[in-house]
Amino acid sequence: MATRVVDTDGHIFERDEIIFEYLEPPYRGRKELFAYPFFPPPDGFHRMARRIVDKRPFVIAPDDPKTWAKVLDREGIDRTVIYPTAGLGVGFIQDAEWAVVACRAYNNMMADRYIKFDSRLGAVALLPIQDIKESAKELHRAVKDLKMHGGILAPAGFDKPLGDTYFDPLYSEAQSLGCPLPIHGAPSKGLGFDFFRTLIEVRTLSHPFLQMIHLTSIVLEGVLERFPKLKIASLEAGCQWIPFLMDRLDMEYGNRSPQAPLLKMKPSEYMSGGQIYYHAELWEKMLPDAIERVGEDQILYATDYPHEPDLASAIRKFEARKDLSASAKRKILSDNGTRFYKMGT
Repeated sequence: MATRVVDTDGHIFERDEIIFEYLEPPYRGRKELFAYPFFPPPDGFHRMARRIVDKRPFVIAPDDPKTWAKVLDREGIDRTVIYPTAGLGVGFIQDAEWAVVACRAYNNMMADRYIKFDSRLGAVALLPIQDIKESAKELHRAVKDLKMHGGILAPAGFDKPLGDTYFDPLYSEAQSLGCPLPIHGAPSKGLGFDFFRTLIEVRTLSHPFLQMIHLTSIVLEGVLERFPKLKIASLEAGCQWIPFLMDRLDMEYGNRSPQAPLLKMKPSEYMSGGQIYYHAELWEKMLPDAIERVGEDQILYATDYPHEPDLASAIRKFEARKDLSASAKRKILSDNGTRFYKMGT
């Protein structure tokens, strides 16, 4: 492929027995911890069991950096930024102290096993949002000491929306560090459709609904006005909902602007103003419409590997699209992700 491809959201299947090695005292070496998962299950669906029944292809790769490095070589991808899988349920942890311990151990593991192994393997820090001051401290440690690219906002299960002033210490620290805070969903519980009994219904809505809920809060509560240098991203939700949310927010703001007193411009202008980046699936038919609304500089490419194994062929099909400019393709596959994570700086 001619374009230098940057993957802004890959994954691992992190295992408790590996994170265990990086726990700090008094938890270090205490094998009774294996009686329960380190991170709560995200909801009531066993995704692997469903894939077996549906006969859907899936990659279960060893949890090691050598495998990821081989994937980059094989698929023609220049760099990746790796996210957790089980850790995306961190918001469901009730014990704030354990959340801090588990997140620190995960971050130590990623720095030691992945970042040090290959400079092409990046990572973002898992943050214990149950204790926001500790989250800010952990973000600082992760960026300064562990050489991570930023921190994950995994809000599913937590009892506050991301626009709440509770999160201000974390936003302030991220702005000071100049690092991004990508928003990543996965769990469906608590998003308003807990009555669904099939995974196909849940997966249709879970990622975009989580993003719409929290971006509505972030925009209308004035987070981007209070922190004008803060960078966030909407990951793994695609881009087709973006025009809808922009129009809906503008409509409500036109009717009820006194309820969003911090805003100095329309909500859609914040969404397209450069502080929010958006992941897009390469096949999405409405991608040109999303680009028209937010600009080609704010769209990111992500492999979602190993959750989604089809990489190189998807990129080739994307590069062959006739409804996108060459500059948009290059920016989505490479330039935007490089800029968002400040790679090479």
